[in-house]
Formats: sequence, structure tokens, C-alpha cells
Amino acid sequence: MKPLDTLIIGGGMITNDLLLPSVYQLQRGGRAGRIVVCALNSAPLRALAESRELCEAFPGQTFEALPALHEAPDKMFPNLFQDALAKLAPRQSVIVAVPDQFHYDIVKACLLRDQHVLCVKPLVLTYAHAAEIEELARARGLYVGVEYHKRFDRRSLVAKRQYAAGAFGEFRLGEAKLIEPYYYRHSNFQNWFTCDKTDPFVYVGCHYVDLVYFITGLKPVAISVSGVKGKFPNGKEGYLWASARIRYENGALLTVNDGLGYPDDAAGSNDQGVVLYCEGQTAGGLIAHQDQDRGVRYCYLENIGCAGSKYNYVSPDFYRLVPREGGAGAQIVGYGFDSVAANMDAMNRIEAETAGLTADQALARRREMIEAIDRQGILATPANSAINELVVEAARLSILQDGAWAEITYGKTPGAKLRA
Repeated sequence: MKPLDTLIIGGGMITNDLLLPSVYQLQRGGRAGRIVVCALNSAPLRALAESRELCEAFPGQTFEALPALHEAPDKMFPNLFQDALAKLAPRQSVIVAVPDQFHYDIVKACLLRDQHVLCVKPLVLTYAHAAEIEELARARGLYVGVEYHKRFDRRSLVAKRQYAAGAFGEFRLGEAKLIEPYYYRHSNFQNWFTCDKTDPFVYVGCHYVDLVYFITGLKPVAISVSGVKGKFPNGKEGYLWASARIRYENGALLTVNDGLGYPDDAAGSNDQGVVLYCEGQTAGGLIAHQDQDRGVRYCYLENIGCAGSKYNYVSPDFYRLVPREGGAGAQIVGYGFDSVAANMDAMNRIEAETAGLTADQALARRREMIEAIDRQGILATPANSAINELVVEAARLSILQDGAWAEITYGKTPGAKLRA
């Protein structure tokens, strides 16, 4: 069967750093078809098309740009993604890579156009929207994945398997952190990362919320998030730092610290990791992942490292271009690519296994396959990762009330509300 065509909506940092090159590699291996990238204006698309690194790694490969590259970079096309969706054949693949507050509308638009979807995290900002997307996708037999790539980090998969086997006991207390680089403040973040829209915990802290749930299976029941406000270079105000405390159903506590402020001159491109202390009947257990420093350190002759630095911690695990055996260009290694590939392969597999069936048979089989993915719980889907939307919803209630505790409820009507 012909591999699915791919539409990427959003031409920003994550599209350059992970999504487009990953789809290029899938296309080169016959696992992706035509590629279209749609953005608000032509400027980021021109940067993608002219990227020396991507041109050298994937010689001869390109994408269709919407808007066209010749359009003025300051001319905006806010609804062009709708035209791109309209031109896409049913049940292809769409990757949504736009700011958090636009996920719900765009993912829903994709589903209404009968497209499979991979969305960058978090899926949406409220549980009700996540439930709506899950139901809409199920009704149409469409796959929706959430790009929580830390699930595909080998250390995460090892920890999940051994935790399930009882090797660590039960999680009781932990801390996680993900501090992104200071230079993010000078990027397009300053146009959308404002106090009323999002914060560092929602943006990147959700990675570790998902990861602790992925490893332990424990559900969060309450959260308190405090933020530190600051000004972006354009004068807009945002939460530039955030600290969260999460209570779990078994009484355990997790602290998560996030921010846009890791020094550009420091060795790591960010500062991240997680430590989970656990208890058994007569002994303690420990899971400790130091994620920004994985033993590889380079000092360059020129300032070619992260944010123009010379000395860097160079993690080979998330995303790296390496020499390609048996062909021109380079290839990607790392769990970032593995995550994108697994989601895209799931869409291809669903369509391949239902080709030739009647419409009713195909719909029933697609639903069966998607439910099996939900149950396995490796790929993040609305059905198996909705605790993240509950936590995000509660976190926004809390941070806007300066750290007031918000409670999360489950059952027939899951939700979040400030503690009385």
C-alpha cells in the first residue's frame, strides 16, 4: 500500500529540530509519502527549505510550502491550514505543531476532515476537550497520537517494565526538572507564551507528569503551581519560571520545576531529569535519570554549540544526525525520531490492514486497532494519557491563583477545580 502523505501544520522550532527531518527519513525509507508544511507566513518555511543541515542530510528531498516561499514574509495566512486539509485525501497523516492554545481547534478540524493526527504535547488544555477529541476520533475510526517522546527513551521503557515487575516498590516522593534555554525568550515564544495562555509547567513539565504516570500508573489527584513572571524582549509578560507540587492517589508527592532560563553559556542545552524514591516492605527503591548530561562532552573550535557556545553536553539519545550507511546524506538516531516514527507507522498500519474492506468493516477494524494501541499504553493517545489534560487544567487554575491547590477527580465526570 502507498504510504500516507503528511501535512505538518506549523513551521517553528520543533518542526525544524525534529518533525520535518523525521518525516524526511520516513519518506526516504518508503514509510511516508508527499510532504506539505503549512505555516502562518513564509518566513519559517523559507528557513526550513534553505536549512544547510537538512539539505545535506536529506539530499534531493523537499516539501511543498504553504504559503509559497515567494510570498512576503510579513504577509499572514491564518486560515491556510484549512485549505491544506481540504486538498488532502481522507485518512492521511497530519502533524499539529502550533502553540498550545491552538491545538484543540486544529486537531478537531483535522478529524472533521477525516485525517489521522499526531499532535505535539500537551494535546489540549482541558479534559473536556480531550474527551471530545477522543469521541470524535473513535466515531470516525481515526488515530490521534500525542508526541510524548520521553516514553520512547530507553531508560523510560526499562523503568516502566521493572516498576511493573515490583523491582522498585511503590513511588513515594520525587522531583523532576526541565529548564529550557534562555534564548527561547528571544524566539517566537515571546509572541504567544504569555501568562493568560500557558506557562513552563504546562509547556514542558507535562513531559514528566506523563512520564511518572507512564512508569508507575499512579494518577495525580491534586496540584499546586506557583509561577514567577517576567518580561520578554518585546515587552509581553509571561511566566518564565514555574514550580509544581503534585499529590498522587497513593499519597506520593512529586515536585516539578520548569523555566525558560537555562544559561546559554552553560554546557547543557537544558537542565532536565527525574528522581523517584520508592518503598518496598523492608527496603527503599530508587529511579534516577539525569537526562541532560549523558556522558558525551564536546568542546568545539568555534561557537557552534547550543546558543553559540563552545563546550557542550551532547546527548546522543534524543535526536542526532549521524553518518548514513549505504547511502548519501545522514540519518537520525534517537528516541525523538523513534516516537514520531512509531506514531506514523501506526497510522500506516491501520490503513494498510483495512484496505480492501467495505466501509463498515474498515471502520470497525480501525476502531479495534486503535483500542489495542490504547490498551498497550506505549503510544500516548487521548484514551491512555488524559490524566495530562486533567493536570494541565488543574495547573492553570492553580498558577492563576498564585499556587492555590486544585483537585482532580475521576469517575464518570473527571475534572479539576480549586480546593474550597
